[in-house]
Amino acid sequence: MLSKKLQDALNGQIKIEGDSSQIYLAMATWAEVQGFEGIASFMYDQSNEERTHMLKLVKYINQRGGEATIPAVAKPELDYASFKTLFTQLFAHEVFVSKSINDLVHIALEERDYATHNFLQWYVSEQIEEEATARTILDKINLIGDDKGGLYLFDNDMKSFRGDAGATATTV
Repeated sequence: MLSKKLQDALNGQIKIEGDSSQIYLAMATWAEVQGFEGIASFMYDQSNEERTHMLKLVKYINQRGGEATIPAVAKPELDYASFKTLFTQLFAHEVFVSKSINDLVHIALEERDYATHNFLQWYVSEQIEEEATARTILDKINLIGDDKGGLYLFDNDMKSFRGDAGATATTV
């Protein structure tokens, strides 16, 4: 049985994962309209993955005798100045999500809820991969600079780019 404190914290993470899905979806839409087919494809995939992360939390809370709450959807506030700006925001958001997951792990340990601690280890590993993927993409963008040919190749490469994140994505 989940403690009230842990249930509330996990429900907070449901919102963060849902917001993450919306952020990636907004980025996908922007990229698609700008003609960045590869970036859009990557972002749509990431949006779906974040929704899966949210559903995994929903099911876990309910299975542990708690009650998952589904939050309202908020419109993401993003700076669309450039694709580099977009990926910089993406990286910063993934760092934020990692901190939130770490806070959850801390609460699980404080509450002596080792089942939840064990459950959260998947998220800890996932966030290491998410941050690494975002960092790798930013490194590539920095190498490209303002080269239009490089941007074209980068966008084309993004159609198949999954980093390590795709290898561990699981279904609910």
